[in-house]
Amino acid sequence: MNVADLVAIDVHTHAEVSEDGHRSLSPELFGASEEYFKAQGHRQPTIPEMAAYYRERKMAAVVFTVDAEHATGHRRISNEEVAGGCAEHADTLIPFGSVDPWKGRAGAREARRLVEEHGIRGFKFHPSVQGMAPNDRTAYPLYEVIEEVGVPALFHTGQTGIGAGVPGGGGIRLKYSNPMLVDDVAVDFPELRIVLAHPSFPWQDEALAVATHKPHVYIDLSGWSPKYFPPQLVRYANTLLKDKVLFGSDYPMITPDRWLSDFEKLDIKPEVRPRILKDNAVRLFGLDAVGRTPSTGGA
Repeated sequence: MNVADLVAIDVHTHAEVSEDGHRSLSPELFGASEEYFKAQGHRQPTIPEMAAYYRERKMAAVVFTVDAEHATGHRRISNEEVAGGCAEHADTLIPFGSVDPWKGRAGAREARRLVEEHGIRGFKFHPSVQGMAPNDRTAYPLYEVIEEVGVPALFHTGQTGIGAGVPGGGGIRLKYSNPMLVDDVAVDFPELRIVLAHPSFPWQDEALAVATHKPHVYIDLSGWSPKYFPPQLVRYANTLLKDKVLFGSDYPMITPDRWLSDFEKLDIKPEVRPRILKDNAVRLFGLDAVGRTPSTGGA
């Protein structure tokens, strides 16, 4: 990965389909998400197809799935498959893992192995889908390992399209995705680099408060078209958080083409734009000129 040649780093994309056609969510929850994003009928890309898509645009992309086996009873896409697919396209893809926090110390051992043996560069959590508050002590052995190995943890925050419109929300509890619950994690693991994913509706002010108060907490802008960003998010991105806000699309539900087109119309200072699109992610991931990180040696 030649970072200097990249125009942007998308820190939030989903590997939704495995090589054998298995999806990371049940048909009911996946269908609700497609309906929410008005993405019905869109073909879900494979990891090689994602690589080709981003390579064509001279972008890099962080790729992950969600391990929520305990809460959903649905088998995850293998972290090893994500890592291997990204390793084959290391010029453009950055692999993140996902370990169900209900797995406790077994999950912690898995996380260490994924980083040390498979080049995983961070971990994705979706508290609402995984059915656990981020500050539940069951997850703490997992966070301990992630902090120790020095890779980021990305937490879904706010509303989710998963389960939207399904009776009972498909069992998805929105309260677990309040960013104030992640504030406890930032206190208890002060060296852990944390990303709060999405404009955190209805808790946008809470997310801004946590990110301004805790030095290692970032915000990604995925899951929303920039034309719908709350004004306070734009204001903070231009000022207090200009070094801690990250470009993310939520591909394939939202394409980077659509996101970037709307971002061009947003009132963002010219000197802040490159920070959001690439520079902040380069610093967060510790990437050098050719995309390696000191902690993992690259994927």
